[in-house]
Amino acid sequence: MISPSMALFLIIITSGLSLLFWLLYQIVLQKKVLRKLLVDNDVFDRTENMADKVEKFLPSSVSTNADDIERKFYSAGFYQFKWAHIYMPAKYTAVLLGFGAIYWSLGDNTDQKQLIAFMCIWLVICISVPDAILNFRIKSLQEKLSGQLPYLLDLLAMCVHTGMTIESSMAYLAKEMRGFDKDLAYMVSRTNDRARIVGLSVALDELYIKVPTNEMRSFVMTLKQSLHYGSSIYGILNTLAADIRNVRLLSLEEKVGKLAAKMSVPLILFIMIPVVILIAAPGIMRMMSGVY
Repeated sequence: MISPSMALFLIIITSGLSLLFWLLYQIVLQKKVLRKLLVDNDVFDRTENMADKVEKFLPSSVSTNADDIERKFYSAGFYQFKWAHIYMPAKYTAVLLGFGAIYWSLGDNTDQKQLIAFMCIWLVICISVPDAILNFRIKSLQEKLSGQLPYLLDLLAMCVHTGMTIESSMAYLAKEMRGFDKDLAYMVSRTNDRARIVGLSVALDELYIKVPTNEMRSFVMTLKQSLHYGSSIYGILNTLAADIRNVRLLSLEEKVGKLAAKMSVPLILFIMIPVVILIAAPGIMRMMSGVY
């Protein structure tokens, strides 16, 4: 038998998740309508305002729309991911299935407070862990692209030195670098495609938004200054590549320098203290045996 408190808890959870599914369905439906059909302006504006009012009362992890999720998957390296619109429903479906599994497996033998605690832990895991993994992949990809940027600068400098323009050099490198690094090649190809549509300056700004690191900012600013002032870029690219390598080498040396201080704590805990105990234990034992 389900107690009244447990029934009330399940009703609240079900009602909240039903509201979330309704909101997500409305958001996805609006995006599809905007892409495929021409909708009457008055009706669409009224529906959109109602959805926006509901979104204000929900946390950002719940009210994130399909475009933002698709942008996150793209930044994480999933360039052809087509199922961004089911990401949030899949998370909350996992929450419901987990609640049911926890209740049917532990409901008869576990106290209600412990059961609610298990459900809350499962809720936090289902909501936060997928986003944490996605953010970790985004940061890893940004760090990887920043680390490979000096090689791109060297190749771009050589192409420019042979007489190619920046646009043609990027188009050529996008094809040739697929065997070297597919993520870097896709980044260059995407930037080149956007440059043909909106211009190279705007495409470089979008590139920096996708990879907001110091190395990428230096690369973007260098190309934009060359485009604006018409200066020679061959020597600047070589200098920038060397500077990025030196900065990354200095950061690596800094991490190595901090390693000695970090290793001192486990050295004291696991080596020095046991050695002191081994040295002092025989004398202490003899003193105790003499006293007793």
